[in-house]
Amino acid sequence: MPNWLTSLARLWGERLASPPEAKRSRTGPLIALQTGRQPVWTPRNYAALAKEGFVTNAVGYRCVRMIAEAAASVEWLLYEDEHELTRHPLLDLLARPNPAQDGRSLMEAFYGHLYIAGNAYMEAASLDGTVRELHALRPDRMRVVMGESGWPDAYEYTIGGRSVRFNQDAAPLPPIMHMRMFNPTDDHYGLSPLEAAARAVDIHNAAGGWNKALLDNSARPSGALIYNGGDAGGLTEEQFDRLKTELETSYQGAVNAGRPLVLEGGLDWKPLSLTPRDMQHIELKDVAARDIALAFGVPPMLLGIPGDNTFANYAEANRTFWRQTVLPLVTRTAAAISHWVSPVWGDRIMLGLDADKIEALSGERQALWTRVQQAQFLTVNEKRMAVGYGPLPDGDRIDNAAAKTA
Repeated sequence: MPNWLTSLARLWGERLASPPEAKRSRTGPLIALQTGRQPVWTPRNYAALAKEGFVTNAVGYRCVRMIAEAAASVEWLLYEDEHELTRHPLLDLLARPNPAQDGRSLMEAFYGHLYIAGNAYMEAASLDGTVRELHALRPDRMRVVMGESGWPDAYEYTIGGRSVRFNQDAAPLPPIMHMRMFNPTDDHYGLSPLEAAARAVDIHNAAGGWNKALLDNSARPSGALIYNGGDAGGLTEEQFDRLKTELETSYQGAVNAGRPLVLEGGLDWKPLSLTPRDMQHIELKDVAARDIALAFGVPPMLLGIPGDNTFANYAEANRTFWRQTVLPLVTRTAAAISHWVSPVWGDRIMLGLDADKIEALSGERQALWTRVQQAQFLTVNEKRMAVGYGPLPDGDRIDNAAAKTA
């Protein structure tokens, strides 16, 4: 027998002895992966975060507005060394920063940019060596231009394909003040609370979309149409398309809620109910809302999130919000502005805040006054200094009359 025939016989015998070949589609692994696909998260850029975390998310929107409005409402104080100044060009500039905005509107925009982007930029417009106007610039249009020393030499602001360059060595002071939140992975751009809470924002938005889809289907999950046609076989393609179209146009949506379903012969409707597992998305939405509030430093009680009893009452939650979130933000901003304008008005000028006019802290202020008033070992001027007031000419004496009457 020829060698080729012997080889062919051997191969044929091995094929008969081997198990039958299993046919498998090349797309099978893709279908299997489809059921366990990876989650899709919001991209970490300003436009996506602003849209998903502020424009379309009520919790993120409310957190940013609460912080920005509260911080912008704090009144400024100005000191030269330890002496308070009631009149100064810096106070006038902060009160009327530009023709289009008042001081509160400017700072509200500044704080809003900071909490959405993690970066906030303020421009000082100068003329003849005098700072005339202040403007809050959008962070998504700004780019940091680094110098050889590693510090920003300039900033480029781009809009509509045109760019403006702000050199930081300009007189009388650097034209751009860049305030950013701490970012452990970037030396020049800050990390936004929205970026830290991005996954919670996605979960919260997805749960809202699920609720919307549920309402569009008459506030219940879709049921199953069962065809019992007997020997007639299944529905034809034309019958299936007609039935699907009729269900979508006549029986779905809030306006068709409760409308009776008319079925032809062989069709039976089997409604499906929500399982306890399906209902967990409501609790999941509240958990996501608390995570968003946690990233911003806003007590969930102030946002009306149910099931949160961390604070004894609303006043305590509001006081915590001011102490832990608003006041540190305003204090940091005051220090940044003071350092920024020091080439113009000197290092002795320091911007501060007037905490006595914050209504949420009135209870703490009243308790402080009571303790100071009852301190019999302090002079009058020491008591005044303890509550933030200046000395009196005859105040270096101990007056226990007020303590006795108290």
